[in-house]
Amino acid sequence: MVAVIREFEAKDWVKVRNSLDGQQAVLIWTGAIYALIPEEKKKKLFNIVGMSASRCIARENNSWDFTSRELTYYLDPDTDEILHQWQNPWTDETLTVMHVANNPVQGCFKGKIPAKVDGEITTFAFDLFSQYPNPLGEDERFADYSPNPTYQAVELFKLTVPTQELLDPDRVSVSSVILSWDRIGPWVPWMKMGNRVGQLIYSASGSKVHNFSDWPQLLQDEVNHRIPLFKEAPKSFLEDREDITSWKYFKKHFEAYLAGDRFPIPEFD
Repeated sequence: MVAVIREFEAKDWVKVRNSLDGQQAVLIWTGAIYALIPEEKKKKLFNIVGMSASRCIARENNSWDFTSRELTYYLDPDTDEILHQWQNPWTDETLTVMHVANNPVQGCFKGKIPAKVDGEITTFAFDLFSQYPNPLGEDERFADYSPNPTYQAVELFKLTVPTQELLDPDRVSVSSVILSWDRIGPWVPWMKMGNRVGQLIYSASGSKVHNFSDWPQLLQDEVNHRIPLFKEAPKSFLEDREDITSWKYFKKHFEAYLAGDRFPIPEFD
């Protein structure tokens, strides 16, 4: 059978990413981060493990609010242990590691969404090119951390699901999602790389999980003992909250970073 590109409704995509009945869905991913610097050999900096707990809320006119919380932890590339301090190999400075704890990440699903139908599997692909003013770029406090005026990155997502379940009108959610995620982006601020030439390359894969017991043990432990808020997605779209990124999070918790606090900082709302 020849693969074909087909347009799906927003509700079909909701079945992939979440569920039509408002229940939360969880994606888990693992992978690695590499440094890409001209004239230098590949350097693996970190392993990573992360999750997104999200839900969709139906609106009128066949659109859906999306709301989520997400984590990504930077791990030792050899032992997979959580890193709380990191020795920068280019500056030899020991730095506090600020893990990703984005709460919330929100959006809206609507309209037609293309995907490649290839027999028993269907793949949704999203190539996202972000470019906007750097939230840290005009503040002198962050000149050594993220001085560039513009934030620019590329994220490449592919989510593959069973075609039969996707097309089944009686299903509110597909049971299986295989995730591929690659990213090209700038040094994250906590690495204190300033305007040093180079980029970070992320390579990760993951899947949808159905039970908390299926989460990686590291994430279970962190959620159970330090950051329970991230066990569940928000119950509704948070109209009064802006999306959080690693750059905004760094700005918010800069003093805690300088003090060497442990991240993520616990949140309770």
